[in-house]
Amino acid sequence: MKLTSTDLQNNAAIDPRFAFGKPDADQHMALSDNLSPHLAWSGAPAGTQSFVLLCMDPDVPSVADDVNQEGKVLPADMPRVDFCHWAMVDIGTDITELATGACSQGVTVKGKQNPPGPAGARQGLNDYTGFMAGNPDMAGDYFGYDGPCPPWNDERLHHYVFTVYALDVEKLDLPDKFTGQDVQKAMEGHVLAEDSLTGTYTLNPDFSG
Repeated sequence: MKLTSTDLQNNAAIDPRFAFGKPDADQHMALSDNLSPHLAWSGAPAGTQSFVLLCMDPDVPSVADDVNQEGKVLPADMPRVDFCHWAMVDIGTDITELATGACSQGVTVKGKQNPPGPAGARQGLNDYTGFMAGNPDMAGDYFGYDGPCPPWNDERLHHYVFTVYALDVEKLDLPDKFTGQDVQKAMEGHVLAEDSLTGTYTLNPDFSG
């Protein structure tokens, strides 16, 4: 199975067009175009009944106290956790490509409630739902794709892993408000094949790699 993209190059920087936040000289970060990237996959094995798409960032600080705080730095070696940017399940086997912007165009304040996407597929909550919970101007249920917006004071380069899985079941048993972590548990024992593309992103103007 092979995952490709005209918008992403493996282990290369992600264009800010596909990010939630872009660098800003005055405010450190400004909202960006937040386009979902083009993705295409091929070579699914016999017996495939549906596809799952996940985008995870494994480089998110486990403690958020100093995130985006003036005079503070998030050291590269601090403990990290996964952050889900996109979780889509029950993608039909007739769907093997998503066009640029097909599932997100722009930042939706308080989150997309009915994100666009392939007919029959379901998109879950991404982890901006929890991250924005304490911000009354932005709090809400963030369904579908929302792109990179790593802390601007982080010394670590963030990696965004887009993975498509071929499953031996047509639908996963998940609630309406499922998360990426829920998907990972639900598809255990059902994955026939998978492939990933990884993009990188930073908002730290002092980042040297």
